[in-house]
Amino acid sequence: GETCFDDRIFGRTCQQVADDIGDFVIRRADGFTAYQLAVVLDDADQGISHVVRGADLLMSTPRQLQIQQVLGLRTPLYAHIPLVLTREGRKLSKRDKADPINRSSPLPALLAAHRFLQPHVDEPLPQNPAEFWPWAIAHWEPEPIKTIIGNKQ
Repeated sequence: GETCFDDRIFGRTCQQVADDIGDFVIRRADGFTAYQLAVVLDDADQGISHVVRGADLLMSTPRQLQIQQVLGLRTPLYAHIPLVLTREGRKLSKRDKADPINRSSPLPALLAAHRFLQPHVDEPLPQNPAEFWPWAIAHWEPEPIKTIIGNKQ
């Protein structure tokens, strides 16, 4: 049947996993646990209640919901956010050698990421990483992100 969930950004999202995906791997040929099962078990083990991740993983969520149901695990709330892309349209990732965050000065990268998702914040900006997290949480709203998504569809 259809597996649905309410994403904080994309709204009601449904998939016919059997028809759209078919059987999916939960244990790889090399013996390692595959992503779909691993992420479900990691989230459950850590007591994760809210998942915020890239929109490229939106349609993986119904498979994870099915695994959670079979294992009798609690389902977290989900929000899938837009990806930051290079000029060539590729997502920024360490696999593609994107520049890492400067460990000695992470605040500029944190603020840039926040501005991408929340472009209209006019509050005084935090002055250090310790101030950033409470400030970012206080200024988190999904509506501006929905606008970003709407403009790209």
